[in-house]
Amino acid sequence: MIIRSPEPEVKILVDMDPVKTSFEEWAKPGHFSRTIAKGPDTTTWIWNLHADAHDFDSHTSDLEEISRKVFSAHFGQLSIIFLWLSGMYFHGARFSNYEAWLSDPTHIGPSAQVVWPIVGQEILNGDVGGGFRGIQITSGFFQIWRASGITSELQLYCTAIGALVFAALMLFAGWFHYHKAAPKLAWFQDVESMLNHHLAGLLGLGSLSWAGHQVHVSLPINQFLNAGVDPKEIPLPHEFILNRDLLAQLYPSFAEGATPFFTLNWSKYAEFLTFRGGLDPVTGGLWLTDIAHHHLAIAILFLIAGHMYRTNWGIGHGIKDILEAHKGPFTGQGHKGLYEILTTSWHAQLSINLAMLGSLTIVVAHHMYSMPPYPYLATDYGTQLSLFTHHMWIGGFLIVGAAAHAAIFMVRDYDPTTRYNDLLDRVLRHRDAIISHLNWVCIFLGFHSFGLYIHNDTMSALGRPQDMFSDTAIQLQPVFAQWIQNTHALAPGATAPGATTSTSLTWGVGDLVAVGGKVALLPIPLGTADFLVHHIHAFTIHVTVLILLKGVLFARSSRLIPDKANLGFRFPCDGPGRGGTCQVSAWDHVFLGLFWMYNSISVVIFHFSWKMQSDVWGSISDQGVVTHITGGNFAQSSITINGWLRDFLWAQASQVIQSYGSSLSAYGLFFPRCPFCMGFKFNVSIQRAWLLARTYRIHCLGSKKIKGCSCYSAKSLEHCTGTCCRSNSLPSGWNCHNMGVLLSKNYCSRIMARRI
Repeated sequence: MIIRSPEPEVKILVDMDPVKTSFEEWAKPGHFSRTIAKGPDTTTWIWNLHADAHDFDSHTSDLEEISRKVFSAHFGQLSIIFLWLSGMYFHGARFSNYEAWLSDPTHIGPSAQVVWPIVGQEILNGDVGGGFRGIQITSGFFQIWRASGITSELQLYCTAIGALVFAALMLFAGWFHYHKAAPKLAWFQDVESMLNHHLAGLLGLGSLSWAGHQVHVSLPINQFLNAGVDPKEIPLPHEFILNRDLLAQLYPSFAEGATPFFTLNWSKYAEFLTFRGGLDPVTGGLWLTDIAHHHLAIAILFLIAGHMYRTNWGIGHGIKDILEAHKGPFTGQGHKGLYEILTTSWHAQLSINLAMLGSLTIVVAHHMYSMPPYPYLATDYGTQLSLFTHHMWIGGFLIVGAAAHAAIFMVRDYDPTTRYNDLLDRVLRHRDAIISHLNWVCIFLGFHSFGLYIHNDTMSALGRPQDMFSDTAIQLQPVFAQWIQNTHALAPGATAPGATTSTSLTWGVGDLVAVGGKVALLPIPLGTADFLVHHIHAFTIHVTVLILLKGVLFARSSRLIPDKANLGFRFPCDGPGRGGTCQVSAWDHVFLGLFWMYNSISVVIFHFSWKMQSDVWGSISDQGVVTHITGGNFAQSSITINGWLRDFLWAQASQVIQSYGSSLSAYGLFFPRCPFCMGFKFNVSIQRAWLLARTYRIHCLGSKKIKGCSCYSAKSLEHCTGTCCRSNSLPSGWNCHNMGVLLSKNYCSRIMARRI
């Protein structure tokens, strides 16, 4: 007799055909909400329709259904991203001067938009060089296309079509995984499997694929381009992939194939997997061989990380175990219970992810100029400024979003009855101390940072430059920042002995890199001016954190509104009986925090713009003399408020004023008028609607519709009959007030019972 081991149970992790596909339901406004589906009572209906359409929590309390909707919506988001990417690549293929720019990137500007000659709009097109007229773009797409090895507009067409196909696939996937095969809640809560797939699959294999593309396609094509070979003469990407001899002509070790890999003789691959550091003097970008090496290295790290967690085989880490073991002598229960929070509240999980991704995006903003990753990016100053601004703003939005979803978690998902003495509970019990200390820090930073500037303005006005805080008088050098710069500058030979130069020229050692007579990058000196503006950064960031954190920690209750959790995430002033309750909801803290985030980012972008124009960007003569755009005036001019106003804002406003004579001025004049016209239009239409509503009094108090009549008071509702109050006896103190004829058969809104 053969004894078989029992077959392992196969978990069925999807439900088939859980929700019927119904176009009739989708066509009904507000189908997701019983209240909204009834139709409009007031204009509030429109706002609620928009606010709640994607607030899946308000549709149902079933976590599985909410999870499926979020999952499906992600595919819709991916579809839009692919559609957008397809549009970018299509513009590059159809309307751009990409091939001309590729042949001479230092003298020809990138353009991928040509305005058609309709009613004179072609005036917007300017000469970008090479005989091409269009709008110059500052997105960095041309540079990333060159880095990835795209050499023709046909390749851009093919990629655009591929992105469209993927957009359609994502739309289909979104429908399929909600209506045909929807995952069960257990699938969404299996965090170890999710970590394994995201780490090893998405990041590990994704990085490995990109490293492979860079080695086999990008590197050889860019080597030919750097050598001045006509893009049309360069072999096509598939030729490099299929013909190893072609690559061996550029990198001889390719002739040996995978033998060095399996014999551990990896140094053979040092030709195309380098560790140089610094910038390529031909393109002003990072060495593409360094970038390929980087992606291969992080692919290995993520592939290993993706095999660390316990799934089907009972080996590896469990996230719940890790979290519950994470406690110290002063932290009570530590992270106990956090696993349950993060697997039942997607708002809590999203909050953490947004905070990390937002921080990472801001890190990217700083790396785009200090370690420019793409060829000819560093000398395209408009694109550098645009990319820095873009990534700073996106990072700011994501971090504010983190606070928003943390507050939503606190209001909707946090259960104080099951949480005791874990870290979150301890933070909530200490919230007064945390917020008051943050408040004190903000006051300190505000007075002291602006006080330094006001001191300098006063001394300047009194003609006492020797008493100012500056590099030439009373110095306030950022010694800690300078120490960090120096540590990194000396890293080659110390902490990173394999590197030939430091990671970035900005650390302060090495000669400048110039491309086509323009400075790509040079060591960035830090001084008193940077010390002063740094404290403005500290001030604005701490105020942003104060507002956002206060919104989170007081989302459920406060001294003024102890029952805040019952009022929800967003609510207006809580009635006339509770004064001072305006702008206290968690949602209000998000918009107030957003305002201060704007302040923070504005100061950062001003600092970056002026610092780079003053100390980095500029031209270099044949004799090696560097002329910066604003002549190095940052150190002496930015130490006073007057200097910021006069030498940065006003001095650069002149360019804006003069731009009215340029080709793009029509845009500059047109766009400010658009919001004005739109606002005026809506203002007038809303006023008219409101006046009509006031005149006709369509509904009675309390939004109760009574056939035949509409009355002012619930007390008199029983007296509203088909002929209204005229034919009925009224209680003492009531009389009939005739306001005109009937509005319709269902309402007699103009004939109402009014109290004397």
